[in-house]
Amino acid sequence: MRAVTFILLLLSPILLAREAAQSPLPAIDLSIRGISIRAEVADEDPERQAGLMFRTELGKDAGMLFVMPTVGPASFWMKNTPLPLSIAYISPAGRILEIHDLEPHVDKAVRSTFQNIAFALEMRRGWYSENGVFAGDTIKGLPPHPARRD
Repeated sequence: MRAVTFILLLLSPILLAREAAQSPLPAIDLSIRGISIRAEVADEDPERQAGLMFRTELGKDAGMLFVMPTVGPASFWMKNTPLPLSIAYISPAGRILEIHDLEPHVDKAVRSTFQNIAFALEMRRGWYSENGVFAGDTIKGLPPHPARRD
């Protein structure tokens, strides 16, 4: 019995961490069509994996920018994410290639059609259409991508 209790005590921080949002990440200022956005930057694997899981609110012009480890196809899911979101898949040059609406708590991945995704920007659902932002628009202020060669 003591061994079981000891193991549970050791594992409890890990189990609890899976049911809490990650702390806010460092943020940067971006702009699309003259609209300012404050985006937290997820550029490490654990940050990308946790994303906006368990978050219950997101500011009006706030989001999360995912810096992909390599340029290629991308996919996102909404496991443990209660917020309805929209995601833009973005090229290395900062051009929005496609935008998708994401359903809360859905485990099915939403895959990019394009094969050259360097970034993804999650915003509250409807933000892109409400602000007249569409595929083909360019995002300014993106950090350098580790795989980009100019």
